[in-house]
Amino acid sequence: MARRKLSSDMNVVPYIDVMLVLLVIFMVTAPMMTQGIEVDLPDVKAQSMSQQDEDHTLSVDPKGGYHISWAGNPEATVDDDEVVAQTQELLAKKPEQMILVYGDKKTPYEFVAKAMGLLSDAGAKKIGFVTDEPTDEKPRR
Repeated sequence: MARRKLSSDMNVVPYIDVMLVLLVIFMVTAPMMTQGIEVDLPDVKAQSMSQQDEDHTLSVDPKGGYHISWAGNPEATVDDDEVVAQTQELLAKKPEQMILVYGDKKTPYEFVAKAMGLLSDAGAKKIGFVTDEPTDEKPRR
């Protein structure tokens, strides 16, 4: 009877299987790790922007109303369609115009995000978000 020669090669197939299973587990669980975490964002001191000839602002009040500074009465509330129409009219004259968004402290983020989306839908390429400089006191939660 002939004796078989012992193989010194290691079978790595089971290790590759385990590695692929771990990879799938990490890919599934990684997005879940970033959700639901309470974060206290730091205050940032940034340099002031250079003042343009004329500021064009879109203000969002706490009830979700929009007020545009470059068309008619800036205190009048306008709807979504009017914001898009007036923005397109402004950008037809000045395509590179920056539009600044002012959101009241009590305005839900949803309304501010929607306003920025409307400006983007209208073709605005330069959108700024205006904030106050941070104070030394901690915000209440």
